Amino acid sequence: MAQTDAELEEEEQMAKRRRVRLLKRLIIMVPFSVILILLIVCVFLGVRLYIVTGKLQEAIAILETTSVMNQTPEQNALEDEQMPLYTVSEVNESDRERSAAEDRQMPEEEADVRRVYLTFDDGPSSHTGQILDILAEYDVKATFFVVGKEEEEYLPLYKRIVEEGHTLAMHSYSHKYNEIYQTVESYSADLSRLQEFLYDITGVWCRYCRFPGGSSNTVSRVDMHELISYLDEQDISYFDWNVSSGDASSAYISPDNIVRNCTANLWKYEEAIILMHDAYEKKTTVEALPALIEAIQAMEDTKIVPITDDTEPIHHISND
Repeated sequence: MAQTDAELEEEEQMAKRRRVRLLKRLIIMVPFSVILILLIVCVFLGVRLYIVTGKLQEAIAILETTSVMNQTPEQNALEDEQMPLYTVSEVNESDRERSAAEDRQMPEEEADVRRVYLTFDDGPSSHTGQILDILAEYDVKATFFVVGKEEEEYLPLYKRIVEEGHTLAMHSYSHKYNEIYQTVESYSADLSRLQEFLYDITGVWCRYCRFPGGSSNTVSRVDMHELISYLDEQDISYFDWNVSSGDASSAYISPDNIVRNCTANLWKYEEAIILMHDAYEKKTTVEALPALIEAIQAMEDTKIVPITDDTEPIHHISND
C-alpha cells in the first residue's frame, strides 16, 4: 500500500529529529573528547617533564662532581690558598642546658679533657660504609644525623651504625626544607616518620636531632622557638655545632682544608661539635677523615666521643 503524504511527512520529521539528536550528541562528545585527549597529553607531558628534570639535576650533580675530581692538584692547591678559614658564629645555650652541664658529675681525671664530637649529616650514603671502616680502624665513635632512605642498599647501614657503637640521631625524613618548615605540624610529622622508621629498622628510639640547616636557619616559615618547644615536649634534644668542616658548600674543598677548618679553633672549646656531611658528593670529607682523627688524637687532653645524654648541647638559638 502506498504511503500517504501524511505518513511520508511524519517519517521525514522523525528522520530529521534523529539527525538533530545525533548532531547534539556530536556537539557534546567532540569537545569532551578533545578535552580528555588534551588532559591525557598534559599528564603525560607532566610526567615526562618530572622525569627529565630529575635526570637533568642528577646529570648536573655528576658533572659538577666530575669537574671537581678532574681538577689538577695545582688548581686545588690554588683554591686552598684563596679559601679563608671556615668558622661559625658564637652560639647560645639555654639555661636548662647550662644547669644540666653544671650538674654533671665528671670523673676527676676527665674534668679537664676536651671532648670532640664528629657528627655527620644527611646519611646514609654510598660513603657511609667507608666512613664506618675508618672510624673502626681508629677505634673512634661518631654521631650520625640521618635522613630517611628506604632503598635496600641503605637499610643495613642504619643497623651497622648502631651495632658498631655510634650514636644514631635524627636529621629529617625527607630533608625537603620547603615541606618540613611549613608548620609545626609538618615538621613533627616528618620527624615522627623518621623516628618510627629508625625504630623499625634498628630498635633504637632516637631522642637526639639536628634541624636541617641548624636552629639558626633562615628558611623556616615557622618561628624556630615553636619547633624547639615541640622538641622539649617530646623529650628530644637538638644539637647544632660550634665547629664546621666547611663541606656544606657546593664548591670544592680539599681534604687538607677540611682538616684545617676542623682543628684550627678546637682549643677554644671544652666541647667541640664538628659539622660534617655524609653524602654522595662529599668525597673529600671521607678522604680528610683519617688525617682529621689523627690530628685530634695527637692533641693533649682531647678525646673523640659520640653524643650521649651527658653531652652539653650546642645551640645557635635557645628557647629562653
